[in-house]
Amino acid sequence: MNPVSWASSSEASTARAQTKQGRHGFPHWLHGWLVPFGILAIWETGAALGWISPSMLPAPSVIATAFWRLLISGELIHHLMASLGRSAGGFAIGASVGLFAGAFAGLGKWVERTLDPSLQMLRTIPLLALIPLFILWFGVGELAKWLLISLGAFFPVYFHTFLGVRGTDLKLYEVARTLRFSRTQLFARLILPAALPNILLGVRLSVGASWLLLAVAEMMGASEGVGYMIQDARVYAQTDIVFVGILIFALVGKLSDMGVRLLERRWLRWQDTYQG
Repeated sequence: MNPVSWASSSEASTARAQTKQGRHGFPHWLHGWLVPFGILAIWETGAALGWISPSMLPAPSVIATAFWRLLISGELIHHLMASLGRSAGGFAIGASVGLFAGAFAGLGKWVERTLDPSLQMLRTIPLLALIPLFILWFGVGELAKWLLISLGAFFPVYFHTFLGVRGTDLKLYEVARTLRFSRTQLFARLILPAALPNILLGVRLSVGASWLLLAVAEMMGASEGVGYMIQDARVYAQTDIVFVGILIFALVGKLSDMGVRLLERRWLRWQDTYQG
């Protein structure tokens, strides 16, 4: 083998190994766990030494015990399935409407002038301020919860879809017109791929908004769900169960965000951007 090529191959393999291990010898996947594990260790130590009130801030081991007890009894799964159904339904409605509305507003000047000013005005209204109206109009049943979640999921997708469509490179648009693309081809092969990074960003923000409003919706009147479980535990001063509910929201929200990021990596491979 050529010594030069062998050296280049050796350097490349060394660089790949350093990339996997990180600059300080830690695997990349472990970096994100350093801070949580450190906080948990300090928290558990403080609780064991009596520095922290167990009624105000139970030890992580106590919270883990409560989590396992609720999981074994099936109560946690029951509440989680109810919350997932509400969140997924509201998100699907809001994100779908937001996607179509943002695309139409981005593609058509007339639609933008007619629709966008009103939506931009409504976007500035705090959604929590609308809860009394939703209760008056729809009661405290499932319809009110679905509509509240869908409203929160609508605006991020609409806004970023609109920005993505309008951010399409004009030169590429002129090239597509020169090649005589039909309107369907123009949208499917140019506008949609160009807008996809913004659309996926809107979906990520929309997922977070859906979980936030789900917690609020389930606390304002529900008989099941993780938010209801937290509210019920608060009434009976079961702080460990409150933390279990918060942990469930955090974990499911993180998994949802990871799912969208996985789609970003698969669908946006063509992007050549700075990765840090």
